[in-house]
Order: sequence, then C-alpha cells, then structure tokens
Amino acid sequence: MSKGQALYGSPYVEQIEKFAHSLRQISRTFLGLEEKRQSFSMEEIEAMFSRVREKVCGKCEKCGWCWGENFVHTCQMGYDVLSAVDGYGNELNTETKRKLMQRCIMAPRFLREMLEGFHEARQNIIWVNRIARSRESCAIQLDTFADMMQATAKELEDSIFTDERLEKKIMSGLRKKNIRVLYTHFFMNGEGKYEIHVTARSMKKEKIPVKEVVRAVSEAVGRRFVLPGDSAQMLGTRYTTVVCREGPAYYTMQGIARIGKGCSNISGDNFTMMDMPGGRQGAVLSDGMGSGEEACRESTLVIELLEELLEAGFPEKTAIQMINTTLVMGREEIHYSTVDMTVFDVYTGECEIIKAGASSTFIRKKDGVEHLSSTSLPIGVMNRIEIDSVRRKLEDGDFVIMVTDGVLDALPVGEQDILLETIIQGSEISNPKEMAHHVLEQVLAWTGKEPADDMTVLAVGIWEA
Repeated sequence: MSKGQALYGSPYVEQIEKFAHSLRQISRTFLGLEEKRQSFSMEEIEAMFSRVREKVCGKCEKCGWCWGENFVHTCQMGYDVLSAVDGYGNELNTETKRKLMQRCIMAPRFLREMLEGFHEARQNIIWVNRIARSRESCAIQLDTFADMMQATAKELEDSIFTDERLEKKIMSGLRKKNIRVLYTHFFMNGEGKYEIHVTARSMKKEKIPVKEVVRAVSEAVGRRFVLPGDSAQMLGTRYTTVVCREGPAYYTMQGIARIGKGCSNISGDNFTMMDMPGGRQGAVLSDGMGSGEEACRESTLVIELLEELLEAGFPEKTAIQMINTTLVMGREEIHYSTVDMTVFDVYTGECEIIKAGASSTFIRKKDGVEHLSSTSLPIGVMNRIEIDSVRRKLEDGDFVIMVTDGVLDALPVGEQDILLETIIQGSEISNPKEMAHHVLEQVLAWTGKEPADDMTVLAVGIWEA
C-alpha cells in the first residue's frame, strides 16, 4: 500500500470473532456429554440379573438357595453366559452350555432371559454410541465453521484499508460524470489486487451505465478494473453499490468428455466449473461409489453442496470437510464419493489441486507432463479425513487434465500414469474440449472393450488475457 493508506479495525470483524468463540464453546459442550461406550455398565448387568431372578428364578423351588448361600456361584454363571454370548453368539460354547445345564434346573429359560437382556442392553449401547457419533460430527462441523469464520475475519481485517486522497480523486472523477458518491470502501487481497466498492447514484433523472463508474475508478487508481458477472448494468437515482475488481491476467476454458459403464447414458461421475470469490475459478470432478443412478445421486449431491459452499466463500478444504461430516452423520451404510478439485487464480496464474480419494491429475506444460497422485480417502467414510493439496504455477497455454478412476483403471496396472502421460504429451491439441475427447478416445481404443466403469475426462486450459 502506498503512503497515506492505513488499516483500521472493524467492529464487524470483532463480532465475527465472538460468533466463532461461541461456536467453539457449543462444540466443547457437545464433546463433554455422554461418550461412546464399549462395555456394559454395572447397572445394566444388575438389571439383566434382576430380570432373570424375577421371570425365571422366582418360580423355581431352588431360588432361595441359588440367590442366597450360592449367590456368588449364580452370579459367576451369569457372567460366564454373558462372556460366552459376547464371544460365540447365541449358541454359546459347549463348555458354558454344559456348566449351565449342571447348575440350573431351568437352564433353557435362564439362558433365554439372559440373552434377551443382553441384546436389549447391547441395543441401548448401539443407540448411545450412535447419538455420541452424531454429537461428535456436529462438534466437528461447529469447529470447522468457527475456523472458517476466524480465517474470514482475519482476511477481512487484513484487506480493509483507507485512502482519503484516492477517495477524493474517485469522487471528483465521478462528479464530472454526474454521479454522486455516498461512500467508498477499499479492499486489497493477499496478492495486492484491489477491490473497490462505490455506493453512488445518478445526479440526474437519466440512468448512467455502471461501466462509467468502473472507468472513472480505473482512471483515478491507475489500474484496470472490471465488473463481476452478476452486476447491475445501469445506475439510477437510488444509491447502489458498484463492485469494481481489478482485472485478471489470465482466463480459462474447459472441455469435458464422458461415457457411462457399459456405454450407459447414466454416469456416476459428475463435474462443475464455477466462479469463486477473490478472482478464482474452480473445476470439480466427483466419482460416486459404484455406477448407475445411485452413484449419480451421490456425486450430484457432493457437487451441488460444493457449489453452494464455495460460491458463498467457504475455504475449499473447510467445504469438503463439512460435506464429509454431513454424509457420515446418521447413515447406516457407507456411501462415499471422491472429490477432485483444481482452483485457478486468474490473477497470478497459480492453481491449487485438492484431492479426497481422487485419481491422478495431469498438468501438460510446454516441456512435458507432470502427474500428481493422492492416497487420501474419499468423503463419506470417516468423520475426519485427510485432504491432500499441492500448488503449481501455470503459464500461458498450460493444461490441467482431471480424470476419474474408470479412465486409469482401463489401462494396465502399474503402467496407468505413464501411459496416460504418453497420450497427453503426444498431442498438440490446444482446444480443451478436443483434448478431453482425445484422451478418452485413446484410452477406449487401447482397451478395445466397452467401459467397465464410468469414465470422465475434464480438461482445463489457461491463457494470458
């Protein structure tokens, strides 16, 4: 920042910090409640014995002796039965059955009631543990959300600055265009790129193109600014906030090629390209478990949730972790999906490749092809997962090529990455759509068979603006 600019603390940032602290407190409360259990409590075991004494032994002529002077041996027999059920199931083992028949004249009923009590208590433990897992998942979500809020607050605080000289210059430039400015907010991201919010209105009844505001800001600051894609086009007599963002140095184009298992029209793979806050663009590929409609539903759900969170400004890893916890919570069966994401910074030309259980990604440069692999788990398997990521600097004409497992699995084991590198490097195609179709067609030609799994290739090229 130049001389005359100054950072200032924002009460909104402080409020966000307070919200984050409150979420952490709730998270700790969740984790401090009843924990997961691995064994029966003494109260549950005593309840099993009371059940047997009431329903079986109360009608037996030996009840007084068994639960009186022979109390210790009777309890030991009950413990032996519980231990045998835990180890061998309802059938027990031969030795425990023999001892029970010798010691109890109502052995079949004794065993039946002990088994029913055992299974009721075990079901109770299952429910307690399920509730505990749900609370743990909620705590993870709250902690993740608190992390995101604090990171956002820090980023916001670092980005806000004031510059009275520049503000006056912008107001003067807009006044000449018959535009009255109410106030101006200045932001600067980590790469030193400006974003200026101008709240203004037309001083006359005629509407003024918003581009005039952007042009005046560009002239005043000495940098090239552009409008976001969803901006209003005209400025009227009511105050409107116009967002002016410094223009990107790069642009991207993408192409997709896909085919379902057995040439099916329904694929378990899904993808998206999206604009993200901060002058970034994301390419996401998700492969649902298996193939067909169910796999398609799972991967579609992942893609839609990612779009919602990322476009709202959630950090990429935070969004993936939150979706993972959502998929794990309250589900009896495991339904997993991979996440393969590349985030392009169109200001710097850098990209970040983020993977959760995804296949290799390939980067084609002028001097060769690099492949990046991951050993992380897909989402939907465990409460907490490791998310792999790596950054690379891209140059004009570079390609990032993402594929699902079905593409690599179609090639011989041990040679998959090398063969796909060869296919990519052997082509001088500069059109992303043609590149994606070229890769898929070459893999299908190599196998000479119908696809044994869903196959998708997503190719993204980057060029200087």
